[in-house]
Amino acid sequence: MLDVQSLSCERGERLLFSDLSFSLKPGELLRVAGVNGSGKTTLLRLLSGLALPDEGDILWNGIRINKCAEVYRSVMSYVGHNLAVKMELTPLENLAFAQALSGRRSTQSLELILDNVGLYGFEYDLCRTLSQGQRRRVALARLVFAHSQLWILDEPFVALDKKGVDFIASLLAQHTDRGGMVILTTHQDTPLRNGMIKEIHLDD
Repeated sequence: MLDVQSLSCERGERLLFSDLSFSLKPGELLRVAGVNGSGKTTLLRLLSGLALPDEGDILWNGIRINKCAEVYRSVMSYVGHNLAVKMELTPLENLAFAQALSGRRSTQSLELILDNVGLYGFEYDLCRTLSQGQRRRVALARLVFAHSQLWILDEPFVALDKKGVDFIASLLAQHTDRGGMVILTTHQDTPLRNGMIKEIHLDD
């Protein structure tokens, strides 16, 4: 379980958010909403352990995440601006590498998974030649093989066509159905299931 208690964060002399509290349990998805500049990406970086809050605590199973960093990293996948895509490999090779590490097999071919996220025709290009948006799609495609319980995703639906949006939404639903947890930001109306969705607004 993830617990966020009285979180506050400033950037420069500007207060992004304060006294922010919420919890997330297995099977739940949390959508973080807010206008540009409200602190959505900053919040995700705090939740992923990449930055420290000015005030408040982030707890994983009752322990501050900086006190259980190794365990927390093993149960959390973050897809943000730093995508951790291997630049000297192709999208297909990146996906094959993720599959080999996970020990999982997909019912879909790796080529079809990449096609679903809009990378048809780019399967064999080196990732260093791709745009930032295309590299993000490679990172999202790797979630098919992720073992981590908590997914933290910054704008996962950006620049995807309807097929890609539906594919990622289906992936999120499968993950939460298995007891996984998701935190995401998005500006878009997406076909997310209503059952276990929670929402917070940073600009309220």
